[in-house]
Amino acid sequence: MKYLVKIIDVKSTDELEDAWNSDDFKELLARFDYPDAELLKTTELKEYLFMAISDFEPSEAAAILLDYKLSELLAEGQIDNLSHEMLRVKVSENYTEIDLHHDLFNINQLLYKAYNGKFPQAKVNIVQFEIRGENNAPVEITKETALKALSYGLSENNLINRLLSDQLEGRTSFPEAEGIVWDLQNKGNDVYSITVSEKWLTKKDFTNLEYECTVQPFEDQDEED
Repeated sequence: MKYLVKIIDVKSTDELEDAWNSDDFKELLARFDYPDAELLKTTELKEYLFMAISDFEPSEAAAILLDYKLSELLAEGQIDNLSHEMLRVKVSENYTEIDLHHDLFNINQLLYKAYNGKFPQAKVNIVQFEIRGENNAPVEITKETALKALSYGLSENNLINRLLSDQLEGRTSFPEAEGIVWDLQNKGNDVYSITVSEKWLTKKDFTNLEYECTVQPFEDQDEED
């Protein structure tokens, strides 16, 4: 399908809104041995959590957060390895399981701020764009569609274009889109936003801010003998 795309804004941030809520903070305070979280004001929870975290060794604190967030997906040994690796590299960009990058980013940034930069800083980009079907045809925008359409505005050297050309061109399925795009929001009036790690794209990667493109869906057809 043909689309008309216009890039409206690309904003970088090191913290995502609503990544953690009050219930998360209270549970984490308990895990970090702070006994009276229920007595704290909502506005105090994060500050007290940072203080509680800083009483622990960095790798130990990382393990507690990883266990809280990802214990159903990672084995104990994987959590232990990641808790040490997080101090050296941006695991939210480099871990082999792309689907875990979003949670790893939120964990990393909580640790980064609690330890005043002892952990590597990671960033994400929020891309706001307008996308319309040709002749104003109705469109359904998914994470996969959004990435395929946006790829036309990115430089050839961008990582998405270099590593995922078969997926972008519809020659193979594109399950990676679900892990690359952490959030897709419909803002109304054909305007959408996506949240993506800076590993995959940055503002400088966009070489074209307004263009036409054709998105080719992948059609999974069994080959006949």
